[in-house]
Amino acid sequence: MPADESNEKKRVRTITWQDPKISTRPAADISGFDYLCAIRDGQIAPPPAASLVGYRIIEIEEGLAVFELEPAEYHYNPFSSVHGGMITTLLDTAMTAAVISTLSRGRTCSTLELKVHFIRPVFDATGVIQAHGKLIHLGRHIAITEGTVRDSQGKKYAHATGTCIIIKSGSPAT
Repeated sequence: MPADESNEKKRVRTITWQDPKISTRPAADISGFDYLCAIRDGQIAPPPAASLVGYRIIEIEEGLAVFELEPAEYHYNPFSSVHGGMITTLLDTAMTAAVISTLSRGRTCSTLELKVHFIRPVFDATGVIQAHGKLIHLGRHIAITEGTVRDSQGKKYAHATGTCIIIKSGSPAT
């Protein structure tokens, strides 16, 4: 039966977000750590992707970032588990934030490479999951990170490693 002929009640999700210009980090004016803390504390709006996916910053330290997500049906793939892209987005966000947390004014970064290992599926019944991003190496131009996704009991669902390029703010990442 085609999806539009189903008798099941349709589900609706409404998403609102701030103008991205409001949440964009003015890297020349604020350190990465202060920027992330301001988002965590509600002083700066989160980026639109956070509203779309539903993740939020829980903890920021220099070289460490923790984000959490409450899995829901709207995160599901065709196999009724959370889509790997959602888990990857959460990991990329936490790992990049771990790098950003160390950057002074005038410097920013962008992900160059990301490798994710999915260990077990995530479902809405899994409950809140957290992605811990940790800085492994910070060089002048390259940073290496790792991340894990775990549930509230500490069970691991995914592990990732990544590389970020460090750039001067206002410079093209080319």
